[in-house]
Amino acid sequence: MLTLWGPGGAKRYCDGMSRRSFIRVGGLAMGGLNLPGLLEAQAFAGSNSRSGGAGATTKRHKSVIMVYLTGGLAHQDTVDLKPDAPDGIRGEFKPIATKLPGVHVGELLPRTAAVMDKLAIIRSLIGQIDEHSSFQSMTGFPMDLSQREGKPHFGSVVSRVQGPVDPVVPPFIDLSPVMQHRPYNTPGPGILGQTFKGARMEGDDLALLRPPSGVAPERFSGRHDLLGQFDGFRRSVDNASVEGMNGFYQQAFDLLTSDKLARALDIEREDPRLRDRYGIGSSKHLGDGAPMWNDQLLIARRLVEAGARCVTLGYGFWDTHGNNFGHLRQVMPLFDQGVSALVEDIYAKGLDQDVTVVVWGEFGRTPKINKDAGRDHWARVNSAILSGGGMKVGQVIGSTDKLGGSAVTRPIHYRDVLATVYHNLGIDPRAFLRDKANRPVTILTPESEPIAELI
Repeated sequence: MLTLWGPGGAKRYCDGMSRRSFIRVGGLAMGGLNLPGLLEAQAFAGSNSRSGGAGATTKRHKSVIMVYLTGGLAHQDTVDLKPDAPDGIRGEFKPIATKLPGVHVGELLPRTAAVMDKLAIIRSLIGQIDEHSSFQSMTGFPMDLSQREGKPHFGSVVSRVQGPVDPVVPPFIDLSPVMQHRPYNTPGPGILGQTFKGARMEGDDLALLRPPSGVAPERFSGRHDLLGQFDGFRRSVDNASVEGMNGFYQQAFDLLTSDKLARALDIEREDPRLRDRYGIGSSKHLGDGAPMWNDQLLIARRLVEAGARCVTLGYGFWDTHGNNFGHLRQVMPLFDQGVSALVEDIYAKGLDQDVTVVVWGEFGRTPKINKDAGRDHWARVNSAILSGGGMKVGQVIGSTDKLGGSAVTRPIHYRDVLATVYHNLGIDPRAFLRDKANRPVTILTPESEPIAELI
């Protein structure tokens, strides 16, 4: 987000909000709210009733929650164990049975094993390169190509094609905190333009989403003027057309003065037992990657229930060149708790036909265990966990060789996972869309296709 003042300009209003953070809400509001979609959503909102709770709408909509595992999880020690491999390859963990007969996962995943009937495990993911970045998972292309050609985050594509479900809930929300290793951070909207950037949910932005109690409506007029100053600056930077801007930025102000999004973010509204089931986790970063903040998994479910189409988050740190097994013993129980709770929650609330869950990282790990009891980068094959989305779950797709080093049956290109996500959302992954210069561009490559076993 853009900030118009330097460190000396962080003046606070008497209600505790900083002037800098107020200006930054312009970036939040513009992250996914475009005028045509907003007007259409408003028209729909005027003719349909809504229910309470987390702000869920009565209109069902398709959505996705993508959990990006920063650093690359060792597939051989989690969902694709090789107990018959020789020493130095098979690892320290034993396989355990799951709810699906004949299907096993690692012993650190007992809760995941119990919901295996609601999961699809892909064990033969190919096409990734050795690159520590979120770009492959989020854009469908490597970082260099994405940056050179302006490949957009898939959430930006969803925002561009489908727009918002609700005028005060951005269609694309990114819960990932800023990470030390810059390529782990969420890619931008690329050629689609900043209008379709994901809304960020951290810092002072959260406070801005809840109108302060006891503040008279006229108090907001000065803030409206400040937002207008931001708009003028933004137009000068982007050289964007001003035609129709007034209505668009009025919607940005509407977002500021509505508390619907704040209510969706407020997990204190949930049954404490459900929050405990997820496991709260911590906002503390692991390594140079993401935290294991399980509250965010619950927030993601609340956001899609409230009207978001796409919610992404970075989760954990999995670059285990050393102490792979000790690290996994420490962190996998929380992973197991959070991911299984999200899956259970989606199904318990009847969202499994509409909400797709994807859990994956940028590559796998080497079959051979190195001298530091770690596994190094291995892009030749990887695994992914999917659930919900109306998909045919309760299955394992593909397999690797006896060392877990190569796909031997049903190799699946990683772009096909994104193609499946698009399909579940009702978007043709091979369709064209218009960039900010009105030029036609393809969403994915022509050969990308939804995974047939899932649909």
